[in-house]
Amino acid sequence: MNTPQLPSYISRENIGPWQIFLQQVEQVAPLLDKALWPWVETLRRPKRSLIVDVPIRRDNGEVEHFEGYRVHHNTSRGPGKGGVRFHQDVTLSEVMALAGWMTIKNAVVNVPFGGAKGGIRVDPRQLSLSELEGLTRRYTSEISSMIGPDKDIPAPDMNTNAQVMAWMMDTYSMGEGRTVTGVVTGKPLSLGGSLGRQDATGRGVFVTAREAARKLDVPIEGAQVIVQGFGNVGEASARIFAQAGARVIAVQDVSGTVFNAAGLDIVALKRYQLENKTLAGAPGCEVIDNDAFWSLPCEFLVPAALESQINRYNAERIAARIVVEGANGPTTPEADVILAERGIVVVPDVLANAGGVTVSYFEWVQDFSSFFWSEDEINARLERIMSESFNAIWQLAEQRRLSLRSAAFVIGCSRVLEARATRGLYP
Repeated sequence: MNTPQLPSYISRENIGPWQIFLQQVEQVAPLLDKALWPWVETLRRPKRSLIVDVPIRRDNGEVEHFEGYRVHHNTSRGPGKGGVRFHQDVTLSEVMALAGWMTIKNAVVNVPFGGAKGGIRVDPRQLSLSELEGLTRRYTSEISSMIGPDKDIPAPDMNTNAQVMAWMMDTYSMGEGRTVTGVVTGKPLSLGGSLGRQDATGRGVFVTAREAARKLDVPIEGAQVIVQGFGNVGEASARIFAQAGARVIAVQDVSGTVFNAAGLDIVALKRYQLENKTLAGAPGCEVIDNDAFWSLPCEFLVPAALESQINRYNAERIAARIVVEGANGPTTPEADVILAERGIVVVPDVLANAGGVTVSYFEWVQDFSSFFWSEDEINARLERIMSESFNAIWQLAEQRRLSLRSAAFVIGCSRVLEARATRGLYP
């Protein structure tokens, strides 16, 4: 696989997520079939973006306003699909980029969805449970014109979960006058959720890591793994790696970094984090400097937190054989080049973390049919789709001497633009 060349305009400091997405599209556009070139502009322009005011009444009686977003990037291949995140740093640029990556991701694993994303700029840790419910319900009502089971199907993302999806489903259903379980995925099982959804993204991370390891003759048994982010994706990835015989030697989240050369007890660490709201002080591990995390020698690095965590300031120090992107956009374009030059293989986000949307698709299908599969069936279907998608990307990367990210974007963009070209323009 060849080293991606960095366009001169990417060397700017502090570019936003949307600019990173545009640069990724720009880089891959010349690699697409020439018949698709006239349609590339489609990927540079979100189909629609909505900014909403989300007022809530706090428990003390005061009214507070928050800003929310919902973006449809592309719906050529089907209804929009993408999560909703609650975070104090959410911006329109971020939501647009996340929607764009969802477009590519859904096409890479060939599920019949377009790309969408939503979010509210809020620190949910500062809200009570009743305030969080009020925020969710008001946001849902404000974006209700954009969502629906055959229009746009939200799902959990950062700081949202099955309970938040239940509130969204109920709010939408009240407006429709009937129960509409298929309007969201990632719901509780009692409301039409799917078995296997909780671990789906982390399981997909592990499956693609395992497939990359097979190609590179890196054994999983005894491999050292470090994970940034210990939410749903990071915890599930770490736990499944450990179950496969790997040693998860370091975990980092907003509270700090913990390390154990012999391997962390992931189940015990998660229990400690839930009880104490921090990793610091967890038994059986030591706290190390956050910056030292990036220099730890390991076979696998799983960034499963926010965007742009691997950048030109730390890419030179990364000592992993394989980077598996559990988060969306965790590696900047400059860092991509540095990692490639150093021979570090990056399994890109648009493939590695597609397990969540794949099982969300299964949930959506099950809700429509009112027929539900076993967890073993879910995991087997997920594994087949993730493995086949990885191997198709690896094969194209070898044939055309591309990075895995470029190969994934070629496949994803081609599928989206072929659909757009075939549909034509109306009117």
